[in-house]
Amino acid sequence: MRSALRAVLAAGPAALALAGCSADGVGAGSKAPAERPAVDGGTGTKAPLAKGPRLGAAGSACELPVIFDLAADWEPEAVDVDPGADFTALAEQGTVVLVCEIDAKPAGHIGYLRVWTGTPPGTGAGPDTDPKAVLEAFVADEPGAGEAVYTPVKAGSVAAAEVTYTVGGEARDEPGPGRAFALTTPEGPVVVHLGGPDLEEHRRMLPAYELAKKSLRLN
Repeated sequence: MRSALRAVLAAGPAALALAGCSADGVGAGSKAPAERPAVDGGTGTKAPLAKGPRLGAAGSACELPVIFDLAADWEPEAVDVDPGADFTALAEQGTVVLVCEIDAKPAGHIGYLRVWTGTPPGTGAGPDTDPKAVLEAFVADEPGAGEAVYTPVKAGSVAAAEVTYTVGGEARDEPGPGRAFALTTPEGPVVVHLGGPDLEEHRRMLPAYELAKKSLRLN
């Protein structure tokens, strides 16, 4: 598995879905995030969100069943899961497996967009691939998750489902936010997830998440 995931894996499954400061590599010996761009994800943007490259096509950092726009300076890296490795189960959540991490630290934030994929429909190797069912399984497998609210949405022009929820735990002073959308593709379900160490940081990263959702198309 690539190095970008190792520190997160060490923190356990909850850190995979909603990484905190230490899990995202911020702490002793880590570089502080760059100054944040003038973006307010809670009430709107103070400046237009700059776009980076498209992700998902052949030759991009992560080849995916979908293609979407990245926010500028967010750094994607493919995650290779070795089937026999001891930590393989930590890269699985619900019915999907982590395949790509998009690091927000170069853009001045603490967190990741993470892309998870599942089994192609009709293979008999997994449960229902309905987007809401995929999200329900994803959240159910998240330790400390609660208050989940599911909504039908569009990812680009594709029918999808979205969930917002909270994540608690002993390491948190208060519950943190989680948000994800899921859709079904001919190659199987896809989940795009955004976490963050706290509500403020989560809100600052929302424009990048919304950009991915709005610009998405099938590959």
